[in-house]
Amino acid sequence: MSPSPPLWPLALYAAGVLGLVAFMLGLPQLLGQRHRERATGLPFESGITPVASARLRLAVKYYLLAILFVVFDLEAVFLMAWAVAARELGWTGYGVALLFLVLLLVALIYLWRQGALDWGTSARRRP
Repeated sequence: MSPSPPLWPLALYAAGVLGLVAFMLGLPQLLGQRHRERATGLPFESGITPVASARLRLAVKYYLLAILFVVFDLEAVFLMAWAVAARELGWTGYGVALLFLVLLLVALIYLWRQGALDWGTSARRRP
C-alpha cells in the first residue's frame, strides 16, 4: 500500500483561490464610485423610460422545442462516436446503433402525432 499524498498543497491552493475571489469582489467596493442620483437605479433602454416589466412569459412550446432540439442533437453526437468506432464494434455495434435510431424515430413519430411539432394556430392534440 502506497502512502497517501499530503493534502496541504490542495488546501493552500483552495485558500489562495478563495482569497483572490474575496479580493476581486471586495476591491470595487472599496475603490468604486458611489452615485446617489435619482436615476441611478432605473433601468436604461436607449434613453427611453421603460413602460412595462422586462420579464416576458413565453409559451411552453418554446421550451419544449429547445428540449427536443437537445435530445435529437445528442443523437448526432452518439452516432458520430459510433461512426468513428464502427469497424471495431462490428455487427453488434451496427445492431445497437440501428436500435438507437429506431427508438429515436419512434419517439419522433410519437411527438409528431401528439402535436408537439405543430406551430400553427390550429394544432390538433390527440388524447
